[in-house]
Amino acid sequence: MNAKLENTHKFLATPKTGDGRIYFHPIFMMHAARQFGKTYSDFMQDYRVLVESNLRLLEMYDHDAVSVISDSYREASAFGAKITFDGDSSPKVDKLITSMADVEKLRIPDVYSCPRTLDRIEGVKLFREKLGEPFPIIGWVEGPLAESADLSGVSELLMNMIMEPDMVKALQRKCLQMAKNFALAQIKAGSNIMGVGDAICSQISRDMYDEFCLPLHRELFKFIHDNGAIVKLHICGDITHILPSLAETDVDILDVDWMVDMANAHKVMGDGVMVCGNIDPVTEVLEGTKESIKEKFEAIKASVPADNWIFMAGCEIPRDSPVDNVKYMREISMRR
Repeated sequence: MNAKLENTHKFLATPKTGDGRIYFHPIFMMHAARQFGKTYSDFMQDYRVLVESNLRLLEMYDHDAVSVISDSYREASAFGAKITFDGDSSPKVDKLITSMADVEKLRIPDVYSCPRTLDRIEGVKLFREKLGEPFPIIGWVEGPLAESADLSGVSELLMNMIMEPDMVKALQRKCLQMAKNFALAQIKAGSNIMGVGDAICSQISRDMYDEFCLPLHRELFKFIHDNGAIVKLHICGDITHILPSLAETDVDILDVDWMVDMANAHKVMGDGVMVCGNIDPVTEVLEGTKESIKEKFEAIKASVPADNWIFMAGCEIPRDSPVDNVKYMREISMRR
C-alpha cells in the first residue's frame, strides 16, 4: 500500500473496520429523515434532526462514516440567496447573480454568522460529541463551479462559461474562498474528511474542466490537506471523460456514480486514490433484490482492489429504499 493510500486509511479507520470488512459509506439524506419520522425540510434546517436521524441509521446499518451532507444551498443562503423549503421536496433557490456587477458586489459571508452554515458546523460538533474519536465524520462544502451554478442558475452558468468566461471565473474565485472558510470551520469543529460536491462538472467537457475547475480543485484540496483533513470529491453523473484530469487534483476519495466503470476509474486515478461506489441507487437499492445487489457488488469487488474501494450506491440512498436492502449492503460488505 503506497503512502498516500495508507494515510487515507488512517482517516477512515474505526475499531470495527480493523476486522477486514470493506468500508461502507452510504449517503443518507431523505432516507435518514424518513426513518426518523421527520420531513426532509426538518432534516435540512435543524442540525439536531440531521445528527439524531443519522445516528439512528448508524444503529440500523452499522456503516463506517457519518456525514453532514443535506442539500446544496448552505453557502448560497449565506451569500444572501432566498431558499424555499417545502416539506419532503427538494428546496428551491432564487438566482442571485446575473451580471459581472452582481459578482463584484458579492461579499464573502462569515460562516459563523449565517444560520445555515452555522447549523452545519454545529452538526459536526454534535457528531463529534456523540461519536468521539476517531470515528470518521464527513463535512461538506460546495465546489466552486457547483456553487456558482447555485447562485446564477445551471443553464445560465453553462452559457456564461462560453459567453462570459471572465464573469464565471470571478464568481468561482469568491465561491472558492467561501468553500475554504466553510471547510476550515467544519474541520475545526471535528470533521476529519471533507466532502466536496461539484456535480455540474460531469456536464462540461474535459477542456472546460481543465480551464475552469482543475486549478481551483487543486487549490481547495491543498488547503483542506494543509488543515488536517482528507478530501472526498462527489460529482454525480458520468465523469469518465474527466477522470484523467481528476487524477491530477490530489483527491483522496472519489465518489463514482453507477454509470462509470469502476475498474477504469481505479486504473485512471491510480493506486493512491480510493474509489467510492457504485451500484445504481434506484434500480438496485430502491427497486432491486438482494440477489441483484449481490451480483453488482461482486462485479465491483472483482474489479477493484479492496484497499482502494469504499462500497456505497453511486449517489444518495433514495428516501423510500427498503431497509432490508440497505442492511444487506452492509452484510455483504463484511465478506472481504
